[in-house]
Amino acid sequence: MEFIIQSKALYSTWVYYKPNRILFDCGEGISEFLGNKIYGIDSIYITHSHIDHISGLWGLVNIRNNGMGSREKPLQIYYPSGARQFEEYMTFIFKMNKRLRYDIITTPLELSQTVSISSSRYIKPFRTKHTPGETSYGFQIIETRNRLKEEYRNLGQEEIRKNVELLGKAAITENYESKVLTLSGDSLAIPTECAMGSEILIHECTFFNENDRKIRNHTSLRELTELISKTHPKRVIIYHISSRYERILLKKEKELKELFPEIDIMMIKTQGVTEI
Repeated sequence: MEFIIQSKALYSTWVYYKPNRILFDCGEGISEFLGNKIYGIDSIYITHSHIDHISGLWGLVNIRNNGMGSREKPLQIYYPSGARQFEEYMTFIFKMNKRLRYDIITTPLELSQTVSISSSRYIKPFRTKHTPGETSYGFQIIETRNRLKEEYRNLGQEEIRKNVELLGKAAITENYESKVLTLSGDSLAIPTECAMGSEILIHECTFFNENDRKIRNHTSLRELTELISKTHPKRVIIYHISSRYERILLKKEKELKELFPEIDIMMIKTQGVTEI
């Protein structure tokens, strides 16, 4: 299991990424669904201040304070710089939990900042287009990897071994950065350059039918299809789908798989929790 996701547009959205113990957004019901797994969360990244993405924080903070789990490590919460509504909500939560037995560290993120999450990975925010007057981010997990320099890539294993002995591994290899994960948050289709090269793209698709979209602040299925066709990620997880499309969700998922047979595509159902 790599992901645990609950997402129903307007109601609640959160994405738990187990490999790095990261929670993206914190919608209602997360504590009930994750149970004691909430103690495994190291950090939370908030995409924007809308209530369906932050309402679960109060319960999560309280359960971690009073449940049967470790309170030795702090909880790190990152959010877009300038997200005043989120700051006001956290002020309320702190007032309602005056006897916290663990540290909560809230940090506003500028677009120029990154956050290290392991020796080889870091989080990078990027700007998204959602609601006027509301600062909203998407997030990427970037990993530093090592590979042979171009001039050595076509050599056989024995030749490579000899070059390592002669020159040293550092001389024939180079580091490069890879986009392990790109998550859109609530947004219009993210810029092509953000999605390009992503191994996993988690993107919202609130509206299958553009005629249902009264305000242009969420992605339509047509727009997401265009983004996928331009960027060809290895894997696409589609979330934040309006519940009005629940009956045709599997049909639309099948159509996308037929259109992009080389890509692993999954739509998150609007009911319940999905483990991937």
